[in-house]
Amino acid sequence: MTSGLDEPGGTPTRRGGLARQGSWGRGILGSRRLRVGATLLVTALATAYIVLQIDLGDSVRIIADADPAWLALSAFLTVVTVPPQAWRWQMLLKARGIVESIGWLTRAYFVSYAVGQVLPTAVGGDASRIYETTKRHPGFGSPIAGSVLLERAIGGAVTLLLAGVGIVLAWGHYDIGAYLWIELLFVVMTLLAGVVFFSRSARRALRVTVPLLRRLRIERIFRLVYEGIHGYREHRGTLVLVSALTLLLQLSRIAAIWASARAVGIDLSIRPYIVLGPLLFLVMLIPFTINGLAVREAFFVSFLGRLGVEADAAFACGFLFFVMTLVLALPGLAIICWEGLRRRPAVPDG
Repeated sequence: MTSGLDEPGGTPTRRGGLARQGSWGRGILGSRRLRVGATLLVTALATAYIVLQIDLGDSVRIIADADPAWLALSAFLTVVTVPPQAWRWQMLLKARGIVESIGWLTRAYFVSYAVGQVLPTAVGGDASRIYETTKRHPGFGSPIAGSVLLERAIGGAVTLLLAGVGIVLAWGHYDIGAYLWIELLFVVMTLLAGVVFFSRSARRALRVTVPLLRRLRIERIFRLVYEGIHGYREHRGTLVLVSALTLLLQLSRIAAIWASARAVGIDLSIRPYIVLGPLLFLVMLIPFTINGLAVREAFFVSFLGRLGVEADAAFACGFLFFVMTLVLALPGLAIICWEGLRRRPAVPDG
C-alpha cells in the first residue's frame, strides 16, 4: 500500500506528489516574498541613513565637479582587472580538466558584470558565469560551480589578509573602531569555511547533515558545490598562484577607490582605503540589495565619516565607485545586445 510519501528509488503517488509540489511551490513563493521584503527593508534603512547625513544638493555639486583625470585613472584601474580575472578563472577550470579560451572567459566576466546590475550584488554575476559555462561544457556543472565559488572564497580570504595589513598600517593614525570586530567575524567565518570544504575529517563529520539537507531540499546543490570546491584540495600550486594574482587585483581595486576619492577632493593617503576596500568588498558579496544599492553609499558615509571626511564628499566617493561598476557593465551590455541581434531570426520578405 502506498502512503503518498516518496520511497527511495520509487515514484511518488499522484496525490502525495501534487501535495508536495504545492507545498514546495508555496515555500518558494514565501521565501521570495521574505527576500523581497528584507531587501526593501535594508534599502529603506540605508537610504534613510544617507538622507539624514548628507545634503543632496551639495553632493550633486561635488560629483559634478569631480576631477576627470582622477576619474579616468579610477576607471582604468577598474577595467584593467578583468583579463587577469579571466586568466585566474582559466587556471581554476584547467585544474579540473576544463579547457576554455581567455577571450571567452573575459567575455563571460563582462557579461556577468552587466547581469550583476539587476541582480543582488555578485550573486547574479556568479550565477551567470556558472550557467553560461555549464552550457558550453555539459556534465561539468559541479567543477564549474566549484571554480566560481572557490574564486570568491579565495577573494574573501585575500581580502581579509589585506584588511589585516590595513589595520596595522592605520593603527594609531585613524579611528576605525567597531570595524575591527566586523573584520574579526569575517576572519573566523573564512577559517571555518576553509576547514569545512578542505578537511577530510570535516567531510566525514558533514555526513550527519545529509538528512537535514534533504529535508530542506538543498542536499543536491550543497553536494555539487562541496564536491566542486573540495576537488581543489590536490591542486595547491594552482591555489597559491591564484591567491597571489587575487592579491594584486584587490590592490588595483583599492587604488581605484582611492582615485575616486581624490577626484572629489578627499585628501587621505591610501592607507585607510586598505581597510575600507576589503570591508566594502566583503559587504558587497552579501546580497543585501540589488547591486548594493544604498548599502554601498551608506558604508562610505559611515566609514569615511569616522576619518573626518564630510558626509557629502563620502557619499560622492561611494557614488563614483558605483559609476565604476557601471563602466565595467557597459562592455557586457554591448555583448548581450550584439549577441541578441545576431540570434534574432530574419523576417521573411513579403
